[in-house]
Amino acid sequence: MEATVGARAESTRRPGRPGAGTPAVPEEESILQRGLEAFAELGYERASARELARRLGVSHNFINDRYGSKAAFWRAAMDSALEAPLARLAQVDPSLDDAEQLRQLITGFYRTAADTSRIERIMLDELSRDTERLDYLYERYIAPTLQLMMPSIERLVASGRMAPIPMDMLFFVVIPPVSGILEGPLTRRLGRPMPASPEQLTATAESLAAIVVNGLLATGAAGSP
Repeated sequence: MEATVGARAESTRRPGRPGAGTPAVPEEESILQRGLEAFAELGYERASARELARRLGVSHNFINDRYGSKAAFWRAAMDSALEAPLARLAQVDPSLDDAEQLRQLITGFYRTAADTSRIERIMLDELSRDTERLDYLYERYIAPTLQLMMPSIERLVASGRMAPIPMDMLFFVVIPPVSGILEGPLTRRLGRPMPASPEQLTATAESLAAIVVNGLLATGAAGSP
């Protein structure tokens, strides 16, 4: 009878709740942060449920019990990490000249990348994989970022200050330069002092954005031999 009662108590335990004698489950924010760190370091495929549980300090079935699957946990970690960066990107003064608005948006994207390098590492790792995770990143991060830039770009094109540019080309002009902020080992070999201070990262973000925007505004470049 005691065994039956014990089994019933175990079966009704809430998902993710530790049993008697097990360590307390970390706070949700800590769980998602550690998960993001693991996915950024290992990549999605190498971050097994067992390895994630080890890094989180929880039981091996915790992720399935709490989130339903590793994929759902990945999305939860990304959702938590993306909310603030997207909100910051939207804060550009609409009274500014369109070229300046675009420069500030791109600078903000690069500066945010320095502050949220794990997100960008995950994104760069997933760009070459045709997966639901790429669909998620496109819908939740890439497309919203580009859409913030489109009103300024459309007005610059309409006024003749910028040549028309397809969305796919805009992506490859704006997004990949972020690796110039993230790839510390390579940039050190290319001559950048490391570790970079926040002020240096801001200066790098501003320089990259200026190069990108100046290139976009060079309307005669497309017709040059």
